[in-house]
Amino acid sequence: MKDIIIQGLRIDWDQVPKKSYLRKIKSITSRSELAFDSNVTFFVGENGTGKSTLLEAIAVAWGFNAEGGTRNFLFSTYRDVSCLGNSLTLIKGFRRPKWGYFVRAETFFNVATQNEEYGNASNYHIGSHGENFLAFVRGRSKEYGLYIIDEPEAALSPQRQLVLLRHLYQCAKNGSQFIIATHSPILLGCPEATILSFDNERIEPCRYEDTESYIVTRSFLERKEYMLAELLKDERINGGEEHGNQGRKSFS
Repeated sequence: MKDIIIQGLRIDWDQVPKKSYLRKIKSITSRSELAFDSNVTFFVGENGTGKSTLLEAIAVAWGFNAEGGTRNFLFSTYRDVSCLGNSLTLIKGFRRPKWGYFVRAETFFNVATQNEEYGNASNYHIGSHGENFLAFVRGRSKEYGLYIIDEPEAALSPQRQLVLLRHLYQCAKNGSQFIIATHSPILLGCPEATILSFDNERIEPCRYEDTESYIVTRSFLERKEYMLAELLKDERINGGEEHGNQGRKSFS
């Protein structure tokens, strides 16, 4: 196996309470072990399939703050962390990273605020959310390290996603490891990345061309008019009837 920072994980389900909601997440309960075989691993799947839950648990098990930041970030704005992190054992490689962080687009404002309060030089509140998010990710991952990111595309335009993809690839070539939950068909195109799908109630390797993100995006771009017609067919019927009734009432 390659000398990857986190080579895999084990879940001790005996440490998870019997009535925990975690036991209802089929994709996660399908596994007691999971291996990572490349420096870039993507978690993909429909909303609610457990991607972010497992991602957060890995971050917590490593020692990162659950809401984002490095191991030195200790803030908490809302206590809603699952116990899964305490049930994980991370299988680590021989090399230890110099740096690392956990960041999610939805809590980046809080991370940026804490970064400023901790006296760090960079101010990530100046400028657009997307530009600041990209600057944080790129600036903080230049060194060899472990980087866990949740849905970065939520903050980034397609052009900026391409910039991030290039950055991920270059850093991974230098040994850094990225574990990312995403719906972005752009980011998922990163060469030599492993894609793990959480769909179909299990976690399994998936080809890029078989991801829902790729299939739906490609279908929409190639057959936009047809897909819109099908998607909005019932809306047009229902909307037309509703507006028709309103029109008749207004003239009665």
